[in-house]
Amino acid sequence: MAGLQLSGLASGFDWKSLVDNIMNLERTPINRIEADKRTNTARSTAISDLSTRLTTLKTATSGLQQANLFSSRKTTSSSTTGAWPATGAASSAPGSYKFTVSQLATVARRVGVSDIGVGLNDSSDVSGLTLANLRTGTPVTAGTFSVNGAKVTVALTDSLQEVFAAINTATGGDVTAAYNEVTDKITLTSGSLAEITLGAANDTSNILSVLKLANNTSSSITSAGALGVLKTSSTIASAGLRTTITAVDGDGAGTFSINGVAVDYNVNNDTLSAVIKRINQSTAGVTASYDSVSDRMLLTNNTTGDVGIAVSESAGGLLGALGLGSGATLTRGKDALFTLNDGSTRTSRSNTLTSAAHGITGLSVTATTEETQTITITSDTEAMGAKIKEFLTAYNAVQNFIEDKTKSTTTGTKVTTAVLSSNREVQGWARELRALSFGAVSGATGTINRLDHLGITTTGIGLTLSITDETKFNNALRDKPTEVEALFQKSSTGFAAKFVSTIDRLSASSKTQVTQLARTNTDLDRQVADLERHLETRRELMTATFIKMEEAQSNLQQQGNALTNAFFKNSSK
Repeated sequence: MAGLQLSGLASGFDWKSLVDNIMNLERTPINRIEADKRTNTARSTAISDLSTRLTTLKTATSGLQQANLFSSRKTTSSSTTGAWPATGAASSAPGSYKFTVSQLATVARRVGVSDIGVGLNDSSDVSGLTLANLRTGTPVTAGTFSVNGAKVTVALTDSLQEVFAAINTATGGDVTAAYNEVTDKITLTSGSLAEITLGAANDTSNILSVLKLANNTSSSITSAGALGVLKTSSTIASAGLRTTITAVDGDGAGTFSINGVAVDYNVNNDTLSAVIKRINQSTAGVTASYDSVSDRMLLTNNTTGDVGIAVSESAGGLLGALGLGSGATLTRGKDALFTLNDGSTRTSRSNTLTSAAHGITGLSVTATTEETQTITITSDTEAMGAKIKEFLTAYNAVQNFIEDKTKSTTTGTKVTTAVLSSNREVQGWARELRALSFGAVSGATGTINRLDHLGITTTGIGLTLSITDETKFNNALRDKPTEVEALFQKSSTGFAAKFVSTIDRLSASSKTQVTQLARTNTDLDRQVADLERHLETRRELMTATFIKMEEAQSNLQQQGNALTNAFFKNSSK
């Protein structure tokens, strides 16, 4: 009987289409509910979008409450090419100030004696020194170099003695090279007494510059300085210092001080790099460095000004071995010298001239050149104007959005409504914000207590705000910043405070509406589910009824066929 579930199989009647049509008719309430849900969802989305715009408006309004916004200062320089960096505080009096700097502040520097490292070798035989291990200021690179136009090829595995031999071979035995262990220098000599020419444009090795050999238009060239330098990555004891350190205990520990700050070291454990780092990280206020080209140490003050650098240690200590003791040269720092508005000469240890040096409250000027520049302090009207314009943009976005989502338009006899056209509460928000923007601020003194006093008025159909009088706006910010500040920032009654309070209330109300719409849709979902279950039961009942009909019709057909067959057979006899 399963086949009888097919519509009209026995009866010829398409009862299934009839059931579908009946179900479609009975789904009308569900369709209406689904339409209501879609409407509610659209309203919820629109209110959420409005809430986002209200949040942006609150942020922009809060920006008008920024501390020192209306008392901030802007500084400009008379120089158009190398303006000195300058900043003014809220307390800085507007005006123009002429600075003439005749001397920039400099740092004090203690320069150690040169050649504090031992030579490359303790004898003239340098066959045991490979280029890779030379204790020179700059590592040698492999490649070629030229002597009298002849190319000499060197590898890092070559000994210095092999390089000397290669030079002699390349020049046909004319140029010989030798190392002097006393002076720690190399000398090239021409046997023919002809001028020696070193280097070529296509040389690839830097060995000539590393060995400090340069042309001098003669037949003999000697290194311009001693070649051996300190190996800062080795322990102090094995770094190659020319002078032996004796002011240490049995374990190799010693101490020196810079500007009264003690620095400990151990010649057996510490590298020179570690000691340099220890100095620089101390509170001595100096920066220590090693100049490998000149083979000397330097101490430089971290701040400028006419101050020195004091060092102290026992005789035979590390500072003496580093050439920073009595043989070092101290160059004291200089104070900056300047005049203000052509007055008497003033001094400053720093090139950043603060109120302590020039007396102008809150003004800081960093001189970078010795010249005259006029620094002008004005109210920062650009910062003020930018915050006010941010507010206007956010305010107009809210008003335009509400207008777009609540409007109704008529074309002929057809009226088209927007998604929130029936929401009187949202429409009221627009009116409330407009009234707030037009109102005066109570308690504000002076001539500015409402937006139109700044040249800000409504435009179009009165929904949005804009600066309609730029001159009035700019003059108010420049000449009356205190009154503008009172307009926007007066506590509780100020423009910004009232706006923020109102926006908070409207935002809370928008969240309530979104929540209510969500609850309504949840209730509608339950109604739809109930109706769907009812319709499913109705469909099953009608389907079962029609199947019974098909079964009865089939039985009648079978009985009729049986009678017909029986009568036909009896009649044929």
